Amino acid sequence: MGDRELTFRTIDLSRDAQRCIAFSRDAQVCALGNDQRFVAVNGADGQGYLRWLAGRIAQFPRGHVHAFRGDEIVGQIELIVPAAFAPASGYVNLFYLVPEQRGARLGDALHDYTLELAREHGARVLRLTVAQRNHPAWRFYERHGWHNLGQKPDQGDGIHEFTFERSLQSQT
Repeated sequence: MGDRELTFRTIDLSRDAQRCIAFSRDAQVCALGNDQRFVAVNGADGQGYLRWLAGRIAQFPRGHVHAFRGDEIVGQIELIVPAAFAPASGYVNLFYLVPEQRGARLGDALHDYTLELAREHGARVLRLTVAQRNHPAWRFYERHGWHNLGQKPDQGDGIHEFTFERSLQSQT
């Protein structure tokens, strides 16, 4: 199997609910320095997140996947596309790689899967949110052609977040 070769399968919450919670919490720690927002929104046990995720999986299974390298889950994507969200615009809620796989260019494979799937479902642009302090994510998205649209309105928690957008149109 090549270094960037991954397979993608719809998240199976009956088997991997706790792993999904752990991934989402870790993503919050990476982005914000702690998981306080996750707990505040989803409860300490993550059940709010699991309910939300189950609804999203039902809405768009192919956009809510685990990335496998061989038999091992190494990442997770949460993507919603136009038919299920807003005309011509998709939204990436989560790109996640397990810590031991970061820096191995596997993020490129997650990114490629996401762009291809979004295009296939009619998205012309994708958006996502990046915390100001998440410098590795900023570098990754900028390297992959995402543009910073500016700071989101403050949610009252002192966390500075920015919206990034990636055109899916052919660059001619």
